[in-house]
Amino acid sequence: MNYRMTQLSLSICAVVAFGSAGCTRNSSQSPAPGASEHEHAHASAGPHGGSLIELGEEEYHAELVHDEAAGTVTVYLLDSAAKAAVPIDATEVVINLKHEGRGEQFKLAASANPGDLPGKSSRFVSQDAELAADLDREGAEAQIAVTINGKPYRGSIEHEHAHE
Repeated sequence: MNYRMTQLSLSICAVVAFGSAGCTRNSSQSPAPGASEHEHAHASAGPHGGSLIELGEEEYHAELVHDEAAGTVTVYLLDSAAKAAVPIDATEVVINLKHEGRGEQFKLAASANPGDLPGKSSRFVSQDAELAADLDREGAEAQIAVTINGKPYRGSIEHEHAHE
C-alpha cells in the first residue's frame, strides 16, 4: 500500500510541476508577435486633423479630411508613422463608395503640397458635393484605392461625424 501511495504522490507532483511550468509571469518576456495588432500607439487623427486610414499592414496611411465649409474632401498620403508626406507620381486616387445597394467611384485629383517634388503629389482633392454627402450617409461603405511605388493598396474609410 505504501508503494502505491508513493507512486500516486509522485505522479501528482509531476503533473503539478509540469502543468504549472508555463504559468509563472515574467515581466521581461515580450508578447508574441501579432498578439495585438494595435498595441503600438499612434494618433487616431492625422497631422491635418483628419481621420487615418491604414494602407497595407501600416506600410502607409491615408488621412481623409472632410471640410464641409470649403465643400472638399482631401486625402493626404502619409508614411507608416502617419506623420510625413509620401508624394507619389499618380494623377489621382479613387474612393469606391457603396450605399443603398449601389456602388459609385469618385476620383480625387492630385494637388501637390508645398515640398512635393515636381510631378509628384501627396495630396488629392475632390470638390464633388455628392462624395461629401455620401461619405456622411449611415450605412455607407467606402474604400480608398491607391498605387504607391507600383503596389496597389486599399484602405477602409470609417464613417465619422466630426468634420471641419
